[in-house]
Amino acid sequence: MPNVQGRSMWGAVLVAAAMVAAWPAAANDVHLLTTGAYRQVAQALIPQYEAASGNKVVVESDTAGGIIRKIEGGQPFDLVVLTTQAVGDLVTEGKLLSDSATDLAKVGIGVAVRTGAPHPDVGSVDAFKHMLIKAKSIAYIDPKAGGSSGIYVSGLIERMGLTRKLRRRTVLVNGGLVADQVVNGKAEVALQQISELANYPGVDLVGPLPREIQNYTVYGAGVSQSAAEPGAARALLAVFAGPNAAPVLEARGMQPPGA
Repeated sequence: MPNVQGRSMWGAVLVAAAMVAAWPAAANDVHLLTTGAYRQVAQALIPQYEAASGNKVVVESDTAGGIIRKIEGGQPFDLVVLTTQAVGDLVTEGKLLSDSATDLAKVGIGVAVRTGAPHPDVGSVDAFKHMLIKAKSIAYIDPKAGGSSGIYVSGLIERMGLTRKLRRRTVLVNGGLVADQVVNGKAEVALQQISELANYPGVDLVGPLPREIQNYTVYGAGVSQSAAEPGAARALLAVFAGPNAAPVLEARGMQPPGA
């Protein structure tokens, strides 16, 4: 997918400013589909949009694969946040307005344990591998659910030659927050995007995967070709891509897409 952030982001900001200045009196619902990794960022920025527009945002989150299945199945929506690859594919398929495609954020995968538990060493590839071997149980998103972190972690474990060794100690999560499995005691270690582990009650973020094996996912957004409220969706997208997004991204373990 081409990098359209510079062009689309500022164009969207200018359009949104004009829209908000002359917003109609009647409030509308804007239906947002978002991956779990971006959900906390969206929820932190939505009040700004709702206060300016008078509209309400209806948020529905799922794995990237789950969202794609919903869109392919015909579920209506106004704005979607997905991996940039998926956004590009949906533009090609004619399901998103091509001039709305905008890069929003990128995030790596992190390691978390229950609050108060010893923090394992994950500062090198060897240390990370040792942690996996010694952990009583490890949780990550089931790759079959279509989550990008689960697909990557499963492949990484296979490349390390640990799939068979870890099979009986692996807790596969069918979407949602892997941190829940650590909090409820079903897993000792959680592996997921940092934005879904950082600041989660009952969980300590130990750190990111070592640089040599880190995997960054870039997330983008686009407006539905059949959006009921395309103007409202573009205005919401402008808030997500605007200057107020940077500190929200940082606080939740994400980075601007070009960082």
